[in-house]
Amino acid sequence: MELPTVSNAAVIAGFSSLVLYCVLGALYRLYFHPLAKFPGPRLAAVTGWYEFYHDIIHRGLFIWHIQKLHDQYGEFEEDEILVYLLNSDAGPIVRITPSELHIRDPDYYEEIYAAAAKKKDKWSGWVVMAGAPDSAFATASHNLHRLRRSALNPFFSKRAIANNEAQIKEKIEHLCRRLKDCIENDEVVRLDAAFMALTMDIITQFAFGDSYNYLEEPDFKLEWKETVIGGSANGVFLRQFPWALPILKATPLSLLQVANPKAARLVAWQHMMRRQADAILAKNAAGKKAEGTIFQAVLDSDIPLAEKTAERLTDEAQTLVGAGSETTAKSLAMISFFLASDRKKLQKLRDEILTIGPEPDGSFVLLKLEQLPYLTACITEGVRMMSGVTTRLPRVAHEPMKYQEWEIPTGTPVSQMNYVVNNDPKLFPKPLEFHPERWIEAEDSGIRLDRYMVSFGKGSRSCVGINLAWAELYLTLAYVATRFDMEVYDTTAERDVLIDRDFFVGVPKEESKGIRVKVVKA
Repeated sequence: MELPTVSNAAVIAGFSSLVLYCVLGALYRLYFHPLAKFPGPRLAAVTGWYEFYHDIIHRGLFIWHIQKLHDQYGEFEEDEILVYLLNSDAGPIVRITPSELHIRDPDYYEEIYAAAAKKKDKWSGWVVMAGAPDSAFATASHNLHRLRRSALNPFFSKRAIANNEAQIKEKIEHLCRRLKDCIENDEVVRLDAAFMALTMDIITQFAFGDSYNYLEEPDFKLEWKETVIGGSANGVFLRQFPWALPILKATPLSLLQVANPKAARLVAWQHMMRRQADAILAKNAAGKKAEGTIFQAVLDSDIPLAEKTAERLTDEAQTLVGAGSETTAKSLAMISFFLASDRKKLQKLRDEILTIGPEPDGSFVLLKLEQLPYLTACITEGVRMMSGVTTRLPRVAHEPMKYQEWEIPTGTPVSQMNYVVNNDPKLFPKPLEFHPERWIEAEDSGIRLDRYMVSFGKGSRSCVGINLAWAELYLTLAYVATRFDMEVYDTTAERDVLIDRDFFVGVPKEESKGIRVKVVKA
């Protein structure tokens, strides 16, 4: 049987149609699109490949390029008037993709990330990067998110954390025992991995009723930390190519282990989470509740039955564990590094903590620790420098938004970046320096500096686990700072501590070997 052939004319016609489509699309985006009037590079207005180049080819550098765009389209000297004319009006608002705007203005942050009264959706084109489409975190719709979040709020309330304070302390004591072993064995400790093991053991015990026991691992399960960061980096790829997610999930695990071991570990963990969800659903149907787990909290909530599927439970658990471990651990590692690098600050902190404890059994009481001003300042400064999610978090309003003289069309994704707000030198002079005193000085002067500390987000979409994170930070620092001294080992702030790239969460330079210390007795 003779196969049909394609004529040269047909090929030329097809290619010409494609070129015409691209040209007309580019002209529309440049001159007729609702965002055509906004400043920004022409290439960013035309194609999403602009973001791809800076975020994937250059691996997580788009947030820095956005900063440059704000500088470029901000103030112009007289000899730059041609640049101004070529790039339309200038200001602190920039078009960074064909359909998206970015604003650099800390005072406008709360307008974008508003409370529940002002409905704002997440951008559906962005949330795909979470890889967990049925989780509350990845829910685009404001109303659906509010429904899903309502099932989680009681589980992470202040009261729930207080009821689990002993459980948190038990894990911190386990970490302290491991650090004592490191002293006896003269080991160098990957502090970022050690704190990651701690936060993982806490969140898994808290959420699933069964800890992963990463604190028992000789290297504090370093591969898990690398897996989480690798998964975050893959999220940037998924945002550009959302069709890759179902392919990734459908790929046999054995094949994935050969092609991409880090992705395989993440998928294997997702499979394990699904088995947990299936088992708890089966037990729940038989009348046996898994009390004290996030799964059971969702099952016992008032949300519709359709929201209690195995897929939903798996996605919810996945995002909570990821969010509940890496960011808090990074804050702890950063704070500990800077305290180890400045004995005066460490001693000041230690002296303050010892004024209220420890208790006769050697423990500390969270409620008392929360009243200590310098401890609070150290934690707040560390959380500021950690910045939470470093990538932009676009929101979509249900009505036009007004920013200065600009009217932003309804349905336009608009964002700011936590990292940029937290490091604004006008608000935080010398932002890359660990300076807890800035918070005490601001409070003494009546300045609401805390308004601009946005690492946990703001509004109805702020971090659901904020109470657990603060409890971990207060208690862990109290135990560790009063029991141990740490000597920085082959670690520098510029290479190993400060944020250099955006993989959804901030990471240090690629050549970093982590935050390493030698632990000695206090």
